[in-house]
Amino acid sequence: MVDEGSARARILDAAERLFAQRGFDATATSAVAKSAGVPKGLLFYYFPTKKDILSALVGERLGFDTIDVGPLTVPGDPVQSLLNLSGKLFEAQAASAVLRVILWREELTHPEVKANLAAHRHSLYAAIEQVLTGSLAGTQTDPGALRAAALAWVAVVTTKPLEDQLRGSGATRARDPRGDLASVAELICAGLRCTRETQAQSA
Repeated sequence: MVDEGSARARILDAAERLFAQRGFDATATSAVAKSAGVPKGLLFYYFPTKKDILSALVGERLGFDTIDVGPLTVPGDPVQSLLNLSGKLFEAQAASAVLRVILWREELTHPEVKANLAAHRHSLYAAIEQVLTGSLAGTQTDPGALRAAALAWVAVVTTKPLEDQLRGSGATRARDPRGDLASVAELICAGLRCTRETQAQSA
């Protein structure tokens, strides 16, 4: 007898692994069912179409909804607050191929993936704004500057990894954006500090 609760999770696990390895279009639902160890009929019970599996993966496994942003906020230090939030986000995504591989591969060909990515970015924006607001509590900050900083940080942490060309070797490597995050956070938050300093001088 199949445990239906765990069967759904096994289907998503299998689909995540196979979509990352082969791509969405090259993966048959029969392969997903076989890898998950469930009857094909049970797969279709949970997911009537293969696109429903993809939508569930992207909608449920982007790795952000489980992050509690409260402990990540450092009063008076928006830079560290942004870095704390991003660190948790990268940790949550490290175990999943959804954002790292599947989403970037499929977003241009499947509208539902693009829509889920937009929802993910919106949710991330709200959390970033919350972290920045908490770190700047007790100070006057231009709401427009705060929105711009939050939008900039969303763009930074959701950018598709770049490919660096290694000179002379002809090989490529994935550039890890986290190495530059501290400098970028300083730059973004400098605008918030300038805004506060300007307001203090004009008071």
